[in-house]
Amino acid sequence: MDAQEIYSSLEKLFPGKVGNFKGEAMEPCLNVDGAAIIEICRFLRNSPGYRFEVLSDLTALDWPKEENIQVVYHLFSYAQNHQIVVKVDLPRDNPKVASVEEIWKVANWFEREVYDLFGVIFEGHTDLRRIMLPEDWVGFPLRKDYVEQEEYDGISTQRAPLVEKLLR
Repeated sequence: MDAQEIYSSLEKLFPGKVGNFKGEAMEPCLNVDGAAIIEICRFLRNSPGYRFEVLSDLTALDWPKEENIQVVYHLFSYAQNHQIVVKVDLPRDNPKVASVEEIWKVANWFEREVYDLFGVIFEGHTDLRRIMLPEDWVGFPLRKDYVEQEEYDGISTQRAPLVEKLLR
């Protein structure tokens, strides 16, 4: 099944919950209503003809001008040898979406990383806490309006002076 067929069938099965298909992209993608992410992902994983048994990546994009954060799910099926990218747009000031950890266990770490770096809350996640930064870190470094702290725990976060010292 190609990406256009996947999108067309999802559009019929989940009216009003999928849209904005881009089939000409290197990795064809579609948008899903955040409230339907569990229902649609479970369908994509379990249904014959789809069998997206692999969540190969889950990341996010910050779109401050549009005032949203987009969560991006890369799905692949070994059984059917096809792929699709699913995107969910969330409000930037309160980005929340259901966790897909119950569908793909690997989502545990992917979602923690997106939480840590973008501040997206994955509701129902079993252990949503920072994975790369200390628990008391302020802010979310991959948001475009992030301003880095000058120091953390008495240690400078500024790299340029340190590099210059090492080069002397």
